[in-house]
Amino acid sequence: MSASAATGVFALSLSAIPATYVFNHLAAQHDSWTVVGVAALILLLVALLARVLVQRKPPRDPLFYVYAVFGFTSVVSLIIGLEQDGVIDGFMTHYLREGEPHLNTAHAHLICYWDGSAHYLLYLVMVAAIAWEESYRSVGLFWAGSVTMSVVVLVPGSIVGKYGTRLCPASLLSLPYACLPVWAGFRIYAQPPDSRARPAKVVQEVQAKGLLRRPLDLMLVLGLLLAAAFSLFRGLVALDCPAELCRIYAQSQEPYLRDPAAYPRIQAQFSHIGASLHARTAYVYRVPEEAKVLFLVVNVAYGALPQLLAFRCLHSPEFFIKTKADEKVE
Repeated sequence: MSASAATGVFALSLSAIPATYVFNHLAAQHDSWTVVGVAALILLLVALLARVLVQRKPPRDPLFYVYAVFGFTSVVSLIIGLEQDGVIDGFMTHYLREGEPHLNTAHAHLICYWDGSAHYLLYLVMVAAIAWEESYRSVGLFWAGSVTMSVVVLVPGSIVGKYGTRLCPASLLSLPYACLPVWAGFRIYAQPPDSRARPAKVVQEVQAKGLLRRPLDLMLVLGLLLAAAFSLFRGLVALDCPAELCRIYAQSQEPYLRDPAAYPRIQAQFSHIGASLHARTAYVYRVPEEAKVLFLVVNVAYGALPQLLAFRCLHSPEFFIKTKADEKVE
């Protein structure tokens, strides 16, 4: 499999631009089930075209086709975000109005941009890694966690929020995003981890140190405990806890937690921060001007902590390496 296959997937993803324009005009003339059927056929066609790209030398990893299709849908997400901001027009207008109106919320708007930027870059990286027969385990696990978290928030929030009564057949198009990342996550996790050899003596010395002798790990543990307590507290606020402290916090710091769209009640940090400040969120649910600095400091730190933990585990994994009981230290 050559690098040209990765270039082909990139070009295939850009075909979403004319495809959405044609799809939008067709959708305006047909019922919801027809729209779902056409959209499913388009995704199937993308998968078949991806297969044609590598016909001479098919990839060993079947996830290549998943990334090719999701790369296409990431460009669609970016088109939706741009259309919502008025940068372009006529590509997804009818679908946003009749197909999945919940995509017009601030939360879904931010998810579209995240999917059309961060996820899209990850798809291209993973496709290139498969083309060059290199490992992409760390990148793949990051993607699997990110896309799963997006779905875990978006789907339940769409059902229980104010748009729950407007669900239609087009909502079935979310099923691939709910199922395929889970399957992909298990396949990626099964890939061999970083094979860089580390001396047994170094591994045993690191594992012999207590937590108090590892200041960085101690700070991460304390940070995680604070994050867990903060998550519990925000959960109580989102569930309309009558306690005075919860009421004050909701009014003065994060009124968005009580937005009737319901997405903030389940949480997704990047979209939560953006949607709390976004113009599509009703003014009464946006972060008050005087609380923005504290809100950003707390929430950016809250979102960065898991990334720092993952970085520490990837680049200093000695503490997590299993050693043989009978291994002799020379």
